[in-house]
Amino acid sequence: MPARTHSRSHSPLPSGGVETRLPWWSVALPSIAFVVLFLLVADPAQAHAVPADPTVGRILEQLHLTLAR
Repeated sequence: MPARTHSRSHSPLPSGGVETRLPWWSVALPSIAFVVLFLLVADPAQAHAVPADPTVGRILEQLHLTLAR
């Protein structure tokens, strides 16, 4: 006795296609990052270099000597 097979009815997609919803932060965070980077590029005079601290140099030199042993 053969088993009956059920055919699947394929319903057509709505005329609008697939609808996706994005969370608010997926648009806000890249926009904020773009604006911040743009402001840094647009006015490089505001980006001041920090003067070198001799303490950092001594720490790095000591670390280099310790690792070289």
